[in-house]
Amino acid sequence: MRAHFVHVACFIILSTVSAAGVFAQSEDKDPVAVVEIGGAMDWNVAGGAAAFGPDFAVEVTPIENWLELEMGISPTITHSSTEWDTDLLFKKPWTLSRAAEFMCGLGPEWIHTRQGGKTSDSVGGEVIGDFMFWPTGKHVLGWYAEPGFSYDFGSGHQKSLGVAFGLLIGIR
Repeated sequence: MRAHFVHVACFIILSTVSAAGVFAQSEDKDPVAVVEIGGAMDWNVAGGAAAFGPDFAVEVTPIENWLELEMGISPTITHSSTEWDTDLLFKKPWTLSRAAEFMCGLGPEWIHTRQGGKTSDSVGGEVIGDFMFWPTGKHVLGWYAEPGFSYDFGSGHQKSLGVAFGLLIGIR
């Protein structure tokens, strides 16, 4: 399990470094990348226990005011299972003010579940709303709240509601 997390974390970090060179912007503009570090909660719509865990994502802006890409991972844990959700979200941003942004996004999700000694992998889809708040307006340090809905295309077709929240760090 630890090796899986290390591989995914390395992939996200390398992707961020690569994207930073491709999407570099001048210093008076927004950050080249935004790192999201926080927590996540997830609830199965059909019932079951709530799952909690850390949330980590990296976001870049390939097309200003039109497209933001977010790659993230959230391992969530209940008393009987562990689930690793890795996603790539395509988000449309709206700037509400220098200190507040809203984004609506969707994208594919890879779901790795370990429950009762069995491991399964499946593909899903996710839809999110992303509220970003930058208290100083300089897009250096802020916080986010990201409610969402995901649908697992694998066996059982699990549907879940969730929310991620935490700290934003702008990388220049």
